[in-house]
Amino acid sequence: MEQKARWALALHGGAGTILREKLSAAGEASFREGLGHALICGRTVLKDGGSAVEAVERVVVALEDNPLFNAGRGSVLTSQATIEMDAAIMDGRAREAGAVIGLRTVRNPVCLARKVMEESDHAVLAWQGAEAFARRVSAETVDPEWFITDHRRKQLEDAREAAMVTLDHNDGKYGTVGAVARDSAGNLAAATSTGGMTNKHPGRVGDTPIIGAGTYADNRTCAVSATGHGEMFIRLTVARDIAAMVEYQGLDLVEAVRRKVLELPEIGGSGGVIALGRTGRPVLTFNTRGMYRACQSEGGQAEISIFAD
Repeated sequence: MEQKARWALALHGGAGTILREKLSAAGEASFREGLGHALICGRTVLKDGGSAVEAVERVVVALEDNPLFNAGRGSVLTSQATIEMDAAIMDGRAREAGAVIGLRTVRNPVCLARKVMEESDHAVLAWQGAEAFARRVSAETVDPEWFITDHRRKQLEDAREAAMVTLDHNDGKYGTVGAVARDSAGNLAAATSTGGMTNKHPGRVGDTPIIGAGTYADNRTCAVSATGHGEMFIRLTVARDIAAMVEYQGLDLVEAVRRKVLELPEIGGSGGVIALGRTGRPVLTFNTRGMYRACQSEGGQAEISIFAD
């Protein structure tokens, strides 16, 4: 029945070396609860006949508001102990897209990315320009300190001591969050949001807000959201390449995602991808020891997973 499902939804909360022995039972329960809540937020939209764009936005907002994940509140810190958040959203109907870079006060970057897509003449706004646009469209803003948690301060201290730039935390987890959805009308959408890398150089931008690298959606092919070492996803244009393999080579989505995810290690990259096609179940593939993930299709049960097995 799931193969004929009209609506479907998948989300991720980061991939990496996520080991059972390093995640307590309480910690695992907290992550599963957060993933489950985000899934419900998107599923409710789709079950009520809402749009794929609305569904992915709702999912990512739930993850941005959860300090467990590296997006929105709980974002990692730069080398100057500041917050720099990026996000993107794409509507597969007309391949419209919006992205924001370097936000410091906008509570939910994904919401501003949607505003850029729907209420501006541009696809990407960055830094002060993005913040000014947020004020113009009355996006909710908060003091930058609201985003910062004690856990992220400790991560920055550890990274500074080791003179390293790290992807989220010491177990190698890549904390970008994202979602892909197909609504009952067959429309596709994708959204991705991140706080970046701990101890990164201020101004560094990863794949999340780069349309075609970490985020992509096209009703003719698929919707894609990625998580991993952003520089590598940019270099391989991962999200768009997956869509291109489906469109021009006629590959099924499972094989297209597999090929691209397995290509990443050739240039030292790792991470994962979630994707949805015009029909069928969500595809969730990664080349790491785990990926925080969840999915559900019409007529099927919710699936929430963390580890590779």
